[in-house]
Amino acid sequence: MSAHDAPGNALSSWMRGDGPSSDVVLSSRIRLARNLSDVPYPPRMDRAAAEGVVARVAEALRGWVDESGRPLRIVRLDALSPLERQVMVEKHLTSPAHIRQAVGALALSEDESISVMINEEDHVRIQCLAAGLQLRPALDRALRLDSALAERLPWAFDAEWGHLTTCPTNVGTGLRASVMVHLPGLAMANQIQGILMTLSNNGMTARGLYGEGSQAVGNLYQISNAQSLGRAEGEIVQRMEEAVRQLADRERSVRERLLNQMGETLKDRIWRAYAVLAHARRISSAEAMELCSLLRLGIDLHILPQLDAKVFNELIVATRPAFLQHWTGQEAGPDERDIKRAALIRAALRRAEARAS
Repeated sequence: MSAHDAPGNALSSWMRGDGPSSDVVLSSRIRLARNLSDVPYPPRMDRAAAEGVVARVAEALRGWVDESGRPLRIVRLDALSPLERQVMVEKHLTSPAHIRQAVGALALSEDESISVMINEEDHVRIQCLAAGLQLRPALDRALRLDSALAERLPWAFDAEWGHLTTCPTNVGTGLRASVMVHLPGLAMANQIQGILMTLSNNGMTARGLYGEGSQAVGNLYQISNAQSLGRAEGEIVQRMEEAVRQLADRERSVRERLLNQMGETLKDRIWRAYAVLAHARRISSAEAMELCSLLRLGIDLHILPQLDAKVFNELIVATRPAFLQHWTGQEAGPDERDIKRAALIRAALRRAEARAS
């Protein structure tokens, strides 16, 4: 598969739902921000400088291979249609800020677990993704690629402050460690705001499905470290993993308590959600995400044994507006998308049930 093929596949390898603590933690992500010391930072670059950064980073990546011996494939953003670029965002392979850049490129591994954004907010943003709670392995992979690039590119680095970045909050390690978590139990128990406040008091932030500026939908949250200065990468990741393990334990405990307390009422809500998803002829993106959250809760509580977690992870991406239009091969208005979304969900559930039978 090449980077050009990525928009057509809803499920990246790191979203298959088979990582540690995957009943709560859908994925882990490590992002390292880096800049070249001899080029103005992206907000001050002219087009010629931006083209130069793309060429230098692409050359530095030439010959690098991942642990499986596979190289990164590079695609310029202007080689993708606006719809394909938005699909890349919906798959978390790049960011909304990156696809708005006039000159930019994306380097992508075959399994889509490694991506390098060239000319995002910083010149280079290395991103490694893994299924479940695997921040440490993702960090090791990101640092391996960072070390290789550092041998060929002059990173902007200060002996006192560490890596220098466009945004002051990234100065130091340039590290953003984040996890995508599914918290339907805490939401039902009205404990979610208290949990988010506790995370904030411990140096972490919680955002929606697509990071900064996005709202939480389907009880999905991205939790990340708020600061990257003053601590080593390993310490930041260790603190994050400890906090996320505690969060996952609490979510599991609340789910079990809700099942004991609500019994048939909870099962009825889950089966009704499944029935709507399996038979509806029209469904909005927001309604789909809310019902899919109940579907995933039913899978994790073994209320819906005919389904596996992979179908939920697939639908998170496949029901988004850009992917839906790319999948159908045509642009569509909101009403038409709702009809096509319902058809896609029905087909996905039929395939999931066939796999389990």
